[in-house]
Amino acid sequence: MAFVLRRDAGLYGYERALRRAGFGLIAGADEAGRGACAGPLVAASVILGSTPGAQVRGLRDSKLLSPAQRERCYDEIMAKAVAWSVVLIEPAECDRLGMHVANLQALRRAVLRLDTAADFVLTDGFGVDGLGTPSLAVWKGDAVAGCVAAASVVAKVTRDRIMSQAHDQWPHYRFDIHKGYCTPLHQRHLDAHGPCEIHRNCFVNVRRAAASVARRTPDAAAGPDDGELGVGAAQRYRVAPL
Repeated sequence: MAFVLRRDAGLYGYERALRRAGFGLIAGADEAGRGACAGPLVAASVILGSTPGAQVRGLRDSKLLSPAQRERCYDEIMAKAVAWSVVLIEPAECDRLGMHVANLQALRRAVLRLDTAADFVLTDGFGVDGLGTPSLAVWKGDAVAGCVAAASVVAKVTRDRIMSQAHDQWPHYRFDIHKGYCTPLHQRHLDAHGPCEIHRNCFVNVRRAAASVARRTPDAAAGPDDGELGVGAAQRYRVAPL
């Protein structure tokens, strides 16, 4: 399928072009937390309405918005979206599948769990098969397509809330600040305490920290193995959407 998109089409240009091509309901899908070594992978899918009033004020790629701006956009998306969904992939499943496959699974599940089926799907960055509908992978889709940007905001806000709640359970990691990403602050606490049950063992730095703590305290459990991850953690922080 080919369609023409002007360079100055704006954030909603993809949706307008696809509607001109005969597709009514356009879903965007994006994830948050792929690069984090702790916490769930969160994917969202959003269908926005076609009228100018359905557009979300100030919507952009979630990474370019302040926390307050993301929260405001999130509330407006929830109020205006034709349909939306959120999916969590727990750390144990990320470990079992590997991050790329987990990412594909998350995006696919988010699209398929929409209450209203999409006529066309835009995904951020790379293609996702098994959607049951035509789709297009858009490079930097969260920056150039409104429905993908909306999905990025929903995924990011949902995951940030989850990780802020995880801080209440494991305050010494400071999940409220770095949200589980591999920052120097996170690594210092990970090296000091070893991983907890929401860390992803598929990350080298997590395995290295676990081994280091085990050498220092050989009689103490450095952290749960793959089979133990996910169950207790899911019960503690599976709260999305809030």
